[in-house]
Amino acid sequence: MSGKDNLPSRVVDRRYRDRPGERVGKTLEDNMKTTLTSLAVAGAMLVGGPAAAQDRLLLKTPVDFSTELPSLGSPVPRSAEQFEQLSGGSSRMKIYEPGKLVPPFEILEAVSSGKINSRYLLAGYWVGQIPAAPLFSSVPFGPEAPEYMTWLYYGNGLALYQEMYDQASYDVHVLPCGVIAPETSGWFANEINSPEDLKGLKMRFFGLGGKVMQKLGVVTSLLPGGEIFPALEKGALDATEFSMPAIDARLGFHKLVKYNYFPGWHKQATVSELLINKDVWRAAPDQHKAMIETVCKVLMADSVAEGEAIQFKVMKDNVENNGVIIKQWSPEMLDLFRTTWDEVAAEVVANDAFFAKVWEDMSTFRDGNELWKTNAFLPRQ
Repeated sequence: MSGKDNLPSRVVDRRYRDRPGERVGKTLEDNMKTTLTSLAVAGAMLVGGPAAAQDRLLLKTPVDFSTELPSLGSPVPRSAEQFEQLSGGSSRMKIYEPGKLVPPFEILEAVSSGKINSRYLLAGYWVGQIPAAPLFSSVPFGPEAPEYMTWLYYGNGLALYQEMYDQASYDVHVLPCGVIAPETSGWFANEINSPEDLKGLKMRFFGLGGKVMQKLGVVTSLLPGGEIFPALEKGALDATEFSMPAIDARLGFHKLVKYNYFPGWHKQATVSELLINKDVWRAAPDQHKAMIETVCKVLMADSVAEGEAIQFKVMKDNVENNGVIIKQWSPEMLDLFRTTWDEVAAEVVANDAFFAKVWEDMSTFRDGNELWKTNAFLPRQ
């Protein structure tokens, strides 16, 4: 990866950045910050106001995604600012860029043991330890962002989410704390017109969708975002998926692979989580807990709104200036992905009781919700 493609790694403390008067004119971030500040004030009134905060709390929070990545990482520092504002300055969340505090794949154990007291990541990275974990990140042909949030907050999703970590003996408290809209299905050097074109491809792939691709003959690996470009450049990868177009653009995939496929059947929505060491959570005053929960709900709205707002401009620029060819999967290929996913889901259900429990609950919820969705929303043209 060239120097300009590398994203900066640093400890982020945004209290002393983006002060009024430093820039002229309103940007998307300015608008977001104004909205978040209004929500923060309302949240403070609901939980008793800053004066009610008696104890100080510092959450040292490593993240897996650079805060320079829009929608995926950028809302996190804004949320840290809101937490400090809600507490009247008595408490704060200090954000650490990837690799600065704990290696990404060691974070879960580090939070559970108390080595660090919080983290921000995707549950799906723990599939090796917890087979059900990807169900709380993204599901092939699964719920879009509104339905995901509905299941989490008003179905059994949130209770099952906590139960997953409890039964796996991790001493953490989990909160959904961000969600983004559909991602691209991947970046390829050549057109994919048939199942045979997938066989033998070396591709970076995340989560349960990776198991689908493996069944179709793809050799998959799960690399952190910053390692994908060099792997493509060196030929260690032939293709990759990572996130939405505006996020992928920051990582430069369009410079090496020109075919960008949609829809993102493997990630119609992706949920991020905030994990807090359980002893820290238990000891926190109720007001701090309410503030953290409020901030995470704000972050759910902020991340999906920002993600929806910025994709079309990047896609247009990719086509007009970067030589990217946007492709839609054929109905035959989408059917293949879906039937293969059904096979993968049945296999994991048969091998893991808790995955089966969560899958049944999510499926039952979505089946019930279908009556509402099919009657209330206009069909896509």
